[in-house]
Amino acid sequence: MSNYNRQKIVDSVPQKGFFGHPKGLFTLFFTEFWERFSYYGMRAILVYYMYYEVSKGGLGLDENLALSIMSIYGSLVYMSGIIGGWLADRIFGTSKAVFYGGVLIMFGHIVLAVPGSVAMFFVSMVLIVLGTGMLKPNVSTVVGEMYSETDDRRDAGFTIFYMGINAGAFLSPLIVGSVMDYSFHLGFGIAAIGMFLGLIMFVLTKKKNLGLAGTTVPNPLSKAEKKKTFTFIGLGVVVLAVLCAVLIPMGILTFSSFINIVTFLGILIPTIYFVVMYRSPKTTTVERSRIIAYIPLFIAAVMFWSIQEQGSTILASYADKRTQLDWMGLDISPAWFQSLNPLFIIIFAPIFAGLWVKLGKRQPSVPQKFSLSLLFAGLSFLVILIPAYLGGTDSLVSPMWLVLSYLIVVFGELCMSPVGLSATTKLAPAAFSAQTMSLWFLASAAAQALNAQVVKFYTPENEMAYFGVIGGAAIVLSIILFALAPKIQGLMKGIR
Repeated sequence: MSNYNRQKIVDSVPQKGFFGHPKGLFTLFFTEFWERFSYYGMRAILVYYMYYEVSKGGLGLDENLALSIMSIYGSLVYMSGIIGGWLADRIFGTSKAVFYGGVLIMFGHIVLAVPGSVAMFFVSMVLIVLGTGMLKPNVSTVVGEMYSETDDRRDAGFTIFYMGINAGAFLSPLIVGSVMDYSFHLGFGIAAIGMFLGLIMFVLTKKKNLGLAGTTVPNPLSKAEKKKTFTFIGLGVVVLAVLCAVLIPMGILTFSSFINIVTFLGILIPTIYFVVMYRSPKTTTVERSRIIAYIPLFIAAVMFWSIQEQGSTILASYADKRTQLDWMGLDISPAWFQSLNPLFIIIFAPIFAGLWVKLGKRQPSVPQKFSLSLLFAGLSFLVILIPAYLGGTDSLVSPMWLVLSYLIVVFGELCMSPVGLSATTKLAPAAFSAQTMSLWFLASAAAQALNAQVVKFYTPENEMAYFGVIGGAAIVLSIILFALAPKIQGLMKGIR
């Protein structure tokens, strides 16, 4: 986008009205609040819905299969952001992509809210994956479009927006989890209502508050390109439908084979990204060095997110089956533990941000912060070993062990997530700035694709080995990364 067009967009946005920020931030704050409310509310009870018996309102799937599907679902959500970004850049513009994505998400939750078969469950997953891929990356892009590149309010604006994300993620598991025992479908219905409210907020206020932000298509397809693209998409859908119709009855395309395919793609796609960027003639010698530096950081991110994302799979199962839920007179829903991560982020994010500012040049380098995040992630799993070591795997454990585990991994997330986003923008080759940001999100996709295989090994009987091996591996990788930090810092060529 040219500087002239960017300035035209900025000038069209009412520049004050929401805590001293552009009025459009109000629109996007509450749109994302309700989208995250719907997503995390649904996610908080989804794994239980899959493996609970039919008599309890669930689908009755094997628990390990349900955990793998949950991981694959998370992986596909992050992969779909590539598709959503391309549609916004070439066809819709970000504003329409946000709206269409919200509509798909809402209908996905509506399908879940209606009692149905396993087939309808997967229809809902497809709708939510595609919808989230369209909405999630593009709503953040619209936030950036409201500020000029020199606007000092830009970082503060994203901080306010980030609080909206976590506020929605905090409230929804508490509300949806409270109705889980009564009806899973009521919980999914509440998630659908949340997305509906977000859409209403977006539609009613976008014209007045957003101006031209999100309406421009940065790199539109020509008529000839559109024809070729839609023909290709149409043929792809037909071929995919035919393959499914043929392979599923033959037993070739099964849950297990699909999980394996997504796991393979989760590793292959980021590998291709690295190779293409490194070998491109548009990449300079300095940028190639920075790409090499980025590889160990990416691997560390995959390891970290692999542990962090098990909060909605393995730790969700642990909360349901191994945790004392009738505690101090309080009847706890296992889904409520999903609110801990956003709650701790809201509390501790300002503290960590202030700490880095106070330390100034004395703060740890980027590789050292990544090393710290892995250390915290590993410790969060080793903490779960303590109650099993003290009382065995047959007795229920205090919920405070889970609270402590979620708290420790959040410390790691605050060393990883904002630092990783910032480092990605700095280390990205100029010709691949947008693609490199997509690569950062693919670390989460790769982590959850890997989890789809790893979670199969979890059982309450072998939980000490499971948590011990994964937690120990993270700590070992943390030590290796810390030792290599000076070398990685040198390859970053002046970037801190």
